[in-house]
Amino acid sequence: MNKVRVGVVGTSWWADGMYLPALQSHPQAEIVAICGRNRPRATEMAEKYNIPKIYTDYRVMIEQGDLDAIIIGVPDDLHYDIAIRSLEAGLNVLCDKPLALKEQQAYEMWQKAEAAHVQNMVLFTYRWMPFFQYVHDLIKQGYIGQCYHAEFSFLVGHGRKPDYQWRLDSKRSNGALGDLGSHLIYLARWLIGEIAQVDAQLASFAKRLGPDGEPISPANDSAVLLFEFTNGAQGVIHTSFMTYLADRDMQIYVKLYGSDGSLEVNFPSSGSDFTASIFGANNSDKKFRKLEIPASYWGDVNPAEPFGIFTRQAVGCRLFIDAILENRPVSPNFFDGYKVQQVIEAAINSDRTGKRVAIDHSR
Repeated sequence: MNKVRVGVVGTSWWADGMYLPALQSHPQAEIVAICGRNRPRATEMAEKYNIPKIYTDYRVMIEQGDLDAIIIGVPDDLHYDIAIRSLEAGLNVLCDKPLALKEQQAYEMWQKAEAAHVQNMVLFTYRWMPFFQYVHDLIKQGYIGQCYHAEFSFLVGHGRKPDYQWRLDSKRSNGALGDLGSHLIYLARWLIGEIAQVDAQLASFAKRLGPDGEPISPANDSAVLLFEFTNGAQGVIHTSFMTYLADRDMQIYVKLYGSDGSLEVNFPSSGSDFTASIFGANNSDKKFRKLEIPASYWGDVNPAEPFGIFTRQAVGCRLFIDAILENRPVSPNFFDGYKVQQVIEAAINSDRTGKRVAIDHSR
């Protein structure tokens, strides 16, 4: 295979900012089709990226597009149907996070992908950020020793706006927990290990109106999770759409404390300070010190423009294409998406029942 023929479902700002530029930057990826419910918008994207085929029905694109792979970049409630149909057609599939709306859906998607023997990926964006890659390596090297406590926070202010957002519609999304929390749950598993049990509180602070101006059943716009890892470490996740951040677009914190030391990551995306910083302290240190991320993690990417990795390094969509060409497993995959979905559903059940919920790792 000299080229991977890719179809993209979705014409949002995220498709325009992430998927299409990343695919276009790979010399062996050929974007042959795009699908969106709004044909004028799909046409606009097709012209911008020189995509020959335009569809408004993903089923027709799968049947007629002559594809090797598909990118699913649409609202969460649509992931399952598109992925299952794509896998049944033998396509390699990259799906946006979270993998699905329900744990059972995610499980079926993982099982279907395994049975189809195709490459499958979930785009947990921050998995590839050089600062988290470096922290992951420091942990593997024993910097913090045995982890005792881990804190994860992802804050944005998008929910403060009065306009309708599908991410805050309970029929289409699991709210801040699913949208932002899925990133943190993945990072928690990747950095520390599997999660054993969850105690969660979800909140909806703002009244929501639908596209027709009528009230809707809102998804949570804030979520707090207390959890225990299978290795005994304790964890906290806080994520919110309701945070006033002034000139920052979003704010991510990760703090890890263990037997031999501590690591803290601060990533304010955009605003007056866009560069991530890492602070660490071993047991012998009397104060935290800033840890410089080795240049090898950035390559030719400017640290002030961290998302540049997705068009210049073998990560995200580019890694997905490489995996198809080389016929090798890729991570994070649908199994990882399923494990994250388990925690999301456990958190929803915990909030509903007021009880701690265990995660089933038996299957």
